[in-house]
Amino acid sequence: MENTRELKFEQPSFFKRLKGMLGVDFYRLFHTPLFYIFLGIAAIIPALVSMGAMGGGAEGEAAEATAMFTNAWQIIAAKSPLYVINDMGDYANMNMVFIFGGIMISIFIGHDYKSGYVKQLFTTHAKKQDYMMSKTLLGAFSMVCMCVTYMIGGMISAAGTGLPFTIDAGSLICAILGKMIMSLGWASLYTFINIIFRAKFGISIALCFVLGTGIPVIGAAAVIGNSSALNIFLYGSSVYACLSANFASVVICLAVSVTWAVIYNVCGTLILNKRDCY
Repeated sequence: MENTRELKFEQPSFFKRLKGMLGVDFYRLFHTPLFYIFLGIAAIIPALVSMGAMGGGAEGEAAEATAMFTNAWQIIAAKSPLYVINDMGDYANMNMVFIFGGIMISIFIGHDYKSGYVKQLFTTHAKKQDYMMSKTLLGAFSMVCMCVTYMIGGMISAAGTGLPFTIDAGSLICAILGKMIMSLGWASLYTFINIIFRAKFGISIALCFVLGTGIPVIGAAAVIGNSSALNIFLYGSSVYACLSANFASVVICLAVSVTWAVIYNVCGTLILNKRDCY
């Protein structure tokens, strides 16, 4: 009696699939000038902010009257968690990285569809959730890198402002960690938007820009007033990553960021599974 051998083709595990897709995405990221251009933009932004913070280059009493900052570290984060912006200094900090991070993700995903990469990918790789997660993690990594270059540029720029560097080190670290953690939530939101408007590149960029500025939440706060309920939104929780932050602030940022990452990835996967993604 002959023994027959049954060939079994095992499906790759989730982690193996995700690792493979991340490998391709990160290879493309590191080999495209776009990534390094945005890192450079993030590093230059603090210098532009510093010029505005010191009264646009004015001197003496004129500069003091128009200065937005009273501390050099405000170029990294706001003094306190304000929803309604009283002046540009409340928002002219590392939060601007989220705006440019959204634009970069839009360009990256837009190229996937324009080049036909997505069609080829989904022909051989059926798991749409892997695409969503890979792009989310890629975007989060990119924005964290932009936060690092912004911080380096910010420290260099702040050194020339003449403002005091006195700060509670723990609060500063919590503020920076909070902003970096928020990158995950922002990246998932931007990926979700680009999945919805994959055929309308201009709309996706415009939406990412508007949401990155926090205008919707700022508008809501202007109408209903500052409310802890606004913390359910990404911008609402990211304002807690300020120079008065503590460990609880980091936990809030982490909880909101992870929650929205799960929600956006699930919704984005459902859209990809039910609609023509080409």
